[in-house]
Amino acid sequence: MPAANSQPRRARSGNRRDEAARLAVLHAADDLLVERGFGNLTVEAIARRAGVAKQTIYRWWPSKVEILLDTLIEDTEKRLPMLTERTTAESIRGYLLGFARFLTGDPAGKILLALIAEAQHDPGTAESLHKRYLGPRRDQERDMLVRAIDAGEVSPRLDPDATIDALVGPIVYRALTGSSIPSGLVDTLVADLLLPR
Repeated sequence: MPAANSQPRRARSGNRRDEAARLAVLHAADDLLVERGFGNLTVEAIARRAGVAKQTIYRWWPSKVEILLDTLIEDTEKRLPMLTERTTAESIRGYLLGFARFLTGDPAGKILLALIAEAQHDPGTAESLHKRYLGPRRDQERDMLVRAIDAGEVSPRLDPDATIDALVGPIVYRALTGSSIPSGLVDTLVADLLLPR
């Protein structure tokens, strides 16, 4: 037998290629959404931009919505981390300012806005968005707020869910309408909703 056969076989690098292809698809979807908008985004265009076969995409994702959700979830974890340390009114203010920047200046924020808009017309999108992103994120935001309440750092008059709605709602609304989100708005929301006189 040749000496080459006595050496251990080299491990396949398929997983690395698969991960590279997966990331290429996520980045392509992100870029194309910003360039073309949700309505003009197709799986075919994503496949072309990512350099993968359309069948590869459909093997991993059933629709462009699911691709965008994966992109949104990964990018949110990296670019808008949830507060895990001691939570104060000031740290919540910082989180809300980061959320405003995320919605207005980050491609992943554009994905969130596009999915919120699409969810108004498509029940399947609404269900996936809530199940995979909005629900889990809301749980984390509620936990952040409850920790601040329990520590005596904030004392909102509204229950935690209504407080989150009142804090986040105006930010999302302004972003959806293309308006700027001044830091004064966030300051006022925090002062009025978390530190009532």
